[in-house]
Amino acid sequence: MKLIFFIAFSFFLGTAQANVNATEKSDLKWYTDLDKAHEASTKEGKPIFGFFTGSDWCGWCTLLQKNVFAKEAFITWAKKNVILLELDFPKRTPQSPELKKQNQNMQKAFGVRGYPTVWIFDSSKNADTGAYNLTRIGKLGYPSGAKKGKEEVKFLESANQILALKKK
Repeated sequence: MKLIFFIAFSFFLGTAQANVNATEKSDLKWYTDLDKAHEASTKEGKPIFGFFTGSDWCGWCTLLQKNVFAKEAFITWAKKNVILLELDFPKRTPQSPELKKQNQNMQKAFGVRGYPTVWIFDSSKNADTGAYNLTRIGKLGYPSGAKKGKEEVKFLESANQILALKKK
């Protein structure tokens, strides 16, 4: 039994490492700070793509990164359409108290209860209070029912439907 667990765990770690390498090789800019993502969103006139993940424990998050975010079609789409914001909830990776608080506040604001969850949203900031007004555009998750090896196609179809709602 221990051997099966060790093999499964080793496979998962290998998959996660390959996944990290795949996304690091892309030249996508993933923000972790809402303030910086908001600035880029305002400057470029694009909505924010908030990726709620558990980077060091969530298998579906790893699969979403590997099967969607690392694909050229997603990379091209993301550069053109959104500002990427990673909102991470790791179990073993240390985070600053400020980052933990920001991510928890975002989780509460969007009612996120499972991972991975992606919210596409607009943000505005009150100049006097510094408080954000977050306007939900649409929600995504792992593209269930997608053709194996073509998960990015279904994911991007759904994402484009969400962006079309914004334009109406």
